Amino acid sequence: MALHLVGETIDAKRAHLRAQSGELIQLVRGVYVDDDGNAETAVLSHAVRIAHYLYPNAYLSSASAALLAPTPDGRLFISGRRNQRTRLRNLEIVQNEAPPHPSTAVAVVGDDLGELRIDVSSPRQRFLEAFRLRSEHASAVTANMRTQMAARLVEEHGSARAAADAVWALARENAWYREGEGAERFLLVQPGTAKAPANKAALDLLVAWHGEFLGRLTHDGFEWRWKPQKRSGPALVRETTPGKLPAFIESLLPEGWLAQVLHERDEREALRRGRRYMSNIVIVQNRAELATLPADVLATPLAAFADAGRFTGRYGGPARGEIEETFEQKLARIYERAETPRLSGVQIKAPMSLLADGDLVPAIDQPFTHILKPAGTAGYETLPVVEWLCLEFGRAAGFDVPSAALIEMPDGMLPALVVERFDIRRGPQDQRRLALEDFCSILDLPASAKYDGTIERMARSLRPLSTDPAADLNTLFRRAIFAWLIADGDMHMKNLALLKTADAGAKAFTTVRFAPLYDAVTTRVFPGLGNDRMALKLNGKDDRLNAQDFLALARTIGLTAGDAGAAITELAARLSERALTLRLPDFAGHAEAAKSGQGKLMAIVSERSAAIAG
Repeated sequence: MALHLVGETIDAKRAHLRAQSGELIQLVRGVYVDDDGNAETAVLSHAVRIAHYLYPNAYLSSASAALLAPTPDGRLFISGRRNQRTRLRNLEIVQNEAPPHPSTAVAVVGDDLGELRIDVSSPRQRFLEAFRLRSEHASAVTANMRTQMAARLVEEHGSARAAADAVWALARENAWYREGEGAERFLLVQPGTAKAPANKAALDLLVAWHGEFLGRLTHDGFEWRWKPQKRSGPALVRETTPGKLPAFIESLLPEGWLAQVLHERDEREALRRGRRYMSNIVIVQNRAELATLPADVLATPLAAFADAGRFTGRYGGPARGEIEETFEQKLARIYERAETPRLSGVQIKAPMSLLADGDLVPAIDQPFTHILKPAGTAGYETLPVVEWLCLEFGRAAGFDVPSAALIEMPDGMLPALVVERFDIRRGPQDQRRLALEDFCSILDLPASAKYDGTIERMARSLRPLSTDPAADLNTLFRRAIFAWLIADGDMHMKNLALLKTADAGAKAFTTVRFAPLYDAVTTRVFPGLGNDRMALKLNGKDDRLNAQDFLALARTIGLTAGDAGAAITELAARLSERALTLRLPDFAGHAEAAKSGQGKLMAIVSERSAAIAG
């Protein structure tokens, strides 16, 4: 696959025309690749050239100065005017602020476009960079690389003492005193020095994906460290802030109801006690535990036991019962075992497995294939039926929507919702590897910041990562319209995600696409939320939106006015038409609360569809 750089290998007008015709894919401004399905390979093989094109005044630093290439997990380290990072598919360019008086040398890097001369940190400076405090650049330098750097300096200067003096001269020039102290200690340490006793509170956890060892997640009692395993597969977990839990791992941890149920004091305890997570991730303390946990593979599709929105199998999960124990307490008891998969999100939910005979049972020692969402409390009893209606509206709108059905629950409980997972393999013959990454993880934000973004910001991060950015930007635009039309005030950054898929043996993700619709719900029908606003702003607004706001969004994210206008008209028409016929299954619509919620939802959709189309 060819790489095209505007002004170097192609002119701007020709690049734009070829991108419009579908021949090229734009990754970021000025950087294009051929549309032949190998963008990830092209990006990684030309990583240094791309970084030099985007940041011509920066230089390779840290591990990349030694490797003259990205690290095995796809990070390329540079130093320049400011701290910033850029993600292009499976490449992440990580720039930190250069010191006032950097020491650099010239290196030659070759790729398919020829040889490129580029500045890199000198041996003295890259050794100092390895001892920076709280620095991602420093954490990327492995222990073996530090040893090789030290040996190189000792060889150049004749002795460890002379090497330390030379490093100190550069450290003083840039006021890197702590870095100089660390480098000196490393150079002068004597073999056989007694090691400090290990902290018994330290953690050393193994992270696997689809049974494949990804790396080790360690905590020394003070901060986290991610140690990726050298492997040929796609990079999934990245350490972006030294000492902080990687964003992808943090996005898997329980929130809300489940976090309260588990009584875990912090993320260390959560990871020590849990084992199975979404995205086919397993986190254990030793390899032997991997063999004892079932693989999450779909054997029985929900469609085989669903009829017109009603689950026709047998529910085998917890019930309320006659004793004074609430359903929530019974549901919480299945999480007492570490084998029970952990879920993120604040809503009450449970991992389930649909067996071949139609039994829906807790996924304790079974594959985790479905998610159960029972009726809530304190006015949220109709949450499952409202979500089912919203998912049906999503199907009518043309979105990819997972299979879902309402369950008639025992003991007089209101219906629950069961949803099929879309991030798992579809049968034993399916050898793909799948992962779901929400936008909090993509933007390296904690779950607490899930309401802090904008649709425009998400679009900027989506374009360079998607394998079909034009289609996915259109999907994001349509999802924003849909959220407004159904009054979904909870479409935050953890409820929007990318679904990453790698074919068997692939070195990079084969496809990275906008994930199917999930957790879509009309919030305005619930008590106290009658005036609920959009979770994420667009065009600077989160309420009282109209067609002009969405057209302004389209211009910002690169969609044509014609396509945007057509999408608005089409979605409004589809939802307005579906509102005339969509009804709950008979067993679920008898309750007065369900009737009321359904009526309010239909009124909202009809009113907003008419307003935005008019």
